[in-house]
Amino acid sequence: MAGHSKWSNIKHRKGRQDAKKGKVFTKLSKEIFQAVRESGGDPVTNTTLRLAIEKAKQANMPNDNIERTINKALGNIEGVIYEDIIYEGYAPHGVAVYVQALTDNKNRTAAEVRLAFNKNNGNLGESGCVAFMFARKGYLLFEKTEKLDEDIVLLEAIEAGAEDVKNEADALEVITAPEDFEQVKQCLPNAINAEPIVAEVTMLPSTTTLVNDEQALAIIQLIEALEDNDDVQNVYHNLEIAD
Repeated sequence: MAGHSKWSNIKHRKGRQDAKKGKVFTKLSKEIFQAVRESGGDPVTNTTLRLAIEKAKQANMPNDNIERTINKALGNIEGVIYEDIIYEGYAPHGVAVYVQALTDNKNRTAAEVRLAFNKNNGNLGESGCVAFMFARKGYLLFEKTEKLDEDIVLLEAIEAGAEDVKNEADALEVITAPEDFEQVKQCLPNAINAEPIVAEVTMLPSTTTLVNDEQALAIIQLIEALEDNDDVQNVYHNLEIAD
């Protein structure tokens, strides 16, 4: 994904998330809950849970909330069953959108996701219509500073097991295979003496769709409508905004 688009989107979304911490915490709790139900409550052996906890801490979710959610999941509460569902489609101007949802009522979620696409001039498509454009990857984003030597970042990232390093205008993007993400995340910051702004396993597009500022507003409107749905965990896209 192009750094300009990714970096701009991250700054924009952080402001929205800070203003809606309650909604963000609800989604993170569901992610932790599901991870515990699937593979147990030990983050040492449950990689999915470990990543979910790290994501929650990055969002400043209180430890008490995290522990309470894990304990609830371990208690096998009757009647709470979540299902993972993927929705795929297009935003205005041909931008691909890949939506991950976690729901206890797939009919409700499907109707709400379809409504969000329809109301914002998008098109909800069939399964597989955009999935081929995305790949699951580990992703670390470092903001460029005077102290950050780009050549050293490249050498140390590859040494730690990264697949690629992309040099963008104001950031360095480090891409890894999902199974190598944890090792790179542990080794690289120490080697280059810098902490990543973003460190996550995500879905990255193989190609991007370039739009101007005016066109981007319509696309972001759909993305935000989807993100505001409590059942939607992640919204990925291949939007790139022209400088």
